[in-house]
Amino acid sequence: MLTRKQFELLSFINIRLRESGVSPSFDEMKEALNLRSKSGIHRLITGLEERGFIRRLPHRARALEVLRLPDDMAAESQAARAGARRGFRPTVIKGDFRPTLVGAMAEPNAASGEATAVPLYGRIAAGTPIEALRDQQRAIEVPGLLLGRGEHYALEVAGDSMMEAGIVDGDTIIVQRCDTAENGTIVVALIDDNEVTLKRLRRKGASVALEPANKNFETRIFGPDRVQVQGKLVGLMRRY
Repeated sequence: MLTRKQFELLSFINIRLRESGVSPSFDEMKEALNLRSKSGIHRLITGLEERGFIRRLPHRARALEVLRLPDDMAAESQAARAGARRGFRPTVIKGDFRPTLVGAMAEPNAASGEATAVPLYGRIAAGTPIEALRDQQRAIEVPGLLLGRGEHYALEVAGDSMMEAGIVDGDTIIVQRCDTAENGTIVVALIDDNEVTLKRLRRKGASVALEPANKNFETRIFGPDRVQVQGKLVGLMRRY
C-alpha cells in the first residue's frame, strides 16, 4: 500500500518514462507534487524503492526504472497517459486518508484477563512511513492484560525497521492513545500532518528524533512542530 504522495510520484515517473524514456529530475518531481523541498522527493523515492516499485540504475544520473505498478494505477494507466499529454495532474487513490488516529475507549478488567474488542486501523510502516487508514468496521479481540485505562487501537506492522525491538512485519501492535511520551518510548508518530510511522522517540533540546531499531535504517530528526505523538506501544500480538 502506498501513501498518496508515493502514488502520485510513481504515476508521474511512469508517465514520463513512457513518453520520453527519461526520468524526471528532482526539481520536476518537486514541482509536479507541489512539495517544498527535494528532500521530500528523496524520501518518497526511497520508500518506493524499498517496496519494490522502482529501482535506481547504477552509474547513471537521474536514472529510475519502474518495476511494477499498484492495481489502482495499472487500471488507470491509459487515462493517465492521456492526461499527461495535457499536462500532469497527480492521480490520487480514492479513500479516506485521515492522519489522526482515534481509538475506542477500553477499560478492561486486567486482573481477569478478559478479551476486549479494539479497533484495527490498517497497516503502519515500521520502515518508510505510510499513512494509517482508519477502518471502523474492523476490530480484534485483545487480552485485557495488554490494556490499561484509556483509549486503545491496533495497527498491523509493515516493514522491518523495528525488528531489533522484537517488532517484525505482520505483527499486530496495541497502542494506547496519547499526545506525549517519555524519551525511549516506541510511539506512533504523525509527521507533517501526513505521514504516520512507528519509531522510538528521542528528544534533545528543540529537536525530535524518530529512531529505528534496525542498523540499516537512519534516524530522522525534525523540529518540534513537525511531529505529533499519536499513541505509545503497550502490547504486541503475533500469529505463527
